[in-house]
Amino acid sequence: MAFKIRDGGVKNLLAAITAASLCLVISAADATPAQDRQNLINYFSAKFPSIPLDKYVYGALAFDPDAMSQYNSIMDFPPFGTTLDEAKQMWDTPFKNGKTYASCFPRGGKNIVGDYPYFDDQSAKVVTFEMAINACRVANGEPAYRYGDATTMGKLTAYARSLSDGMLMNIKVNGAAAQSAYDLGKKLFYARRGQLGFSCASCHVMGAGERYRSELLSPVIGQATHWPVFRGADSLVTLQARFAGCDKALRAQPFAIGGTEYNNLEYFYSYLSNGLPLHASVFRK
Repeated sequence: MAFKIRDGGVKNLLAAITAASLCLVISAADATPAQDRQNLINYFSAKFPSIPLDKYVYGALAFDPDAMSQYNSIMDFPPFGTTLDEAKQMWDTPFKNGKTYASCFPRGGKNIVGDYPYFDDQSAKVVTFEMAINACRVANGEPAYRYGDATTMGKLTAYARSLSDGMLMNIKVNGAAAQSAYDLGKKLFYARRGQLGFSCASCHVMGAGERYRSELLSPVIGQATHWPVFRGADSLVTLQARFAGCDKALRAQPFAIGGTEYNNLEYFYSYLSNGLPLHASVFRK
């Protein structure tokens, strides 16, 4: 989801996407989640007819065969293997009471992440997988991790999410309260903000597949399937940390990682990737 753009190109980019942006937002305003997803699939299928839907799990790599080849070579011997080994040790190490993270989840934590985030009617809020990890820690007498801390929550989920590799995303939006949270995430996705006046959709719908400086912009479909990622060599970045990074690039004040705004945005993002397989802890530029 990273991008770099020269300030001088901002006005031209905004002019180019304004009409398409307005049409897309208006047509999607009253759509159901299923219609939102299908509208975007139709949009990308028409824009990139040679790219199958399942290739969108690779993000911008789907548009660049050379970059895809480099990715495959790197993933054969990933430079962040040691970090993943340490993350596995964190997952397997018992709490002081003798229990482990696996005891908190069905199937010991395998093939569960595709159901996250979900809307919890009892608490009336979106629950992310990171929130479930912290709930497990607290229930077993351990302090909660800070959601934005890559060395604790980030590293732990780098392994924990990999236990669901291959599981298809299966996010549900059931009931008025869940729909409201989804709609708030959708509104944030399409809202322009920051000094540059961009929205998430500016780059990851209308701008998807376009190159700005050295970066190709990825489509929103498939984006939620592969986090955390390792950027460069071994710099771990979670999905919500990437949200914050994008906001900073737009010169907007980021929301709190793990807060309501980004949780709702993750809910919306994740629903759009329903039916696509998870593959966590991968390499990205």
